[in-house]
Amino acid sequence: MGNNSLKDRVALVTGAVGGIGQAISQYLAEEGAVVGLNYLVEPDEVAEAFLKEFTHKGYRGKLYKADVSKFEDTTQLVEKVSKDFGRIDILVNNAGITIDRTLKNMTPDQWEKVLAVDLSSVFNCSKAVIGQMLERGYGRIISITSVVGQKGNFGQTNYAAAKAAIIGFTKSLALETAKKGITVNAVAPGFVKTAMTGQMPKEVLDKIVESIPVGRMAEPLEIARTVLFLADEKSSYITGQVFSVNGGLYM
Repeated sequence: MGNNSLKDRVALVTGAVGGIGQAISQYLAEEGAVVGLNYLVEPDEVAEAFLKEFTHKGYRGKLYKADVSKFEDTTQLVEKVSKDFGRIDILVNNAGITIDRTLKNMTPDQWEKVLAVDLSSVFNCSKAVIGQMLERGYGRIISITSVVGQKGNFGQTNYAAAKAAIIGFTKSLALETAKKGITVNAVAPGFVKTAMTGQMPKEVLDKIVESIPVGRMAEPLEIARTVLFLADEKSSYITGQVFSVNGGLYM
């Protein structure tokens, strides 16, 4: 790490103040990228504290509070980041939420909300940056999907549907942009140690860990490594792919 492979590249990471988002942002910054740190649900003081720690390490970045599930807000977000740093070279679609219920108990609102945050945000952000990327003939779009989008999970029809849809979106956009110097890929984490999984009951987590061949959950940095690899200029021959980082949970 730290060989400046992304020197002066501009990245936008959505959900940058959460566990995986923080790790991704730090990895990109460590390689020389300037990072637009988007957040929404975290308290402002938590985001400010993260930025302070981020800049203290010598990283370059700026906070942007915006709701990427809304198209207008996303367009404004991308305009702000582009104005501040000149452009966006790397987009990491990482924002996501879960509202778990069996389908029998799921309300239309719980369905809509998860699809808006987890899937529509990917359309909104990609749509907002694609014009400038095509114009410059360069871009890296990396979306965080999930092992749940590949194998399904009890009580997560909304989340699984959104994460599976990201895979189809990724492959289609990759085809549209392959000749234009833009790569579009997805990373499918298994279960990662974050605040999101931390909310799950201990007995459920123990059961999950038992089912993972590697015998543990992932650290956020292990997901970030794969994102960094795909964001690299030298990864230009990889597009339309889904990289599973799941400890052998699904093969």
